[in-house]
Amino acid sequence: MAKAEGGRLTTHVLDTASGKPAAGLSISLYKLDGERRSHLKTVVTNADGRCDAPLLEGDAFAAGEYELVFAAGDYLRALGTALPEPAFLDQVPIRFGMAEQTHYHVPLLISPYGYSTYRGS
Repeated sequence: MAKAEGGRLTTHVLDTASGKPAAGLSISLYKLDGERRSHLKTVVTNADGRCDAPLLEGDAFAAGEYELVFAAGDYLRALGTALPEPAFLDQVPIRFGMAEQTHYHVPLLISPYGYSTYRGS
C-alpha cells in the first residue's frame, strides 16, 4: 500500500443549467483565522470546469478553515445569461475545514438560482 503524499485541495464547477463544465469561472481561495481572511490565490477554471493544478498541496497545504469564493455572476453574465440586478447568486462563498493530511475535493454545482456542494473524492 502506497503512503499518502500529504494533503491537497481541488475543486471543479459544473453548470447544471447547461449540463456542461463551467469553463472560465474565477475562484478565489482564502485562509480563515478567526475574523481574519487572507487571500491565497485566484484561479480560473479550464474547459473541463477544473483548475489546472491543485489549489493547495505539499508545503502550502495546512489544516485549518478556508473559503472558496466562486464568481458565479460574472461567469453567467459572460455566457449571456439574463440576470436580475442584483443577481440572486453573484459571489458564492463556501467555507470549510480541513483537519487531515488527505485529499479534499470541494466541487460546486451552479445555476442562476441555486447551487450545491459536497465533499468529493
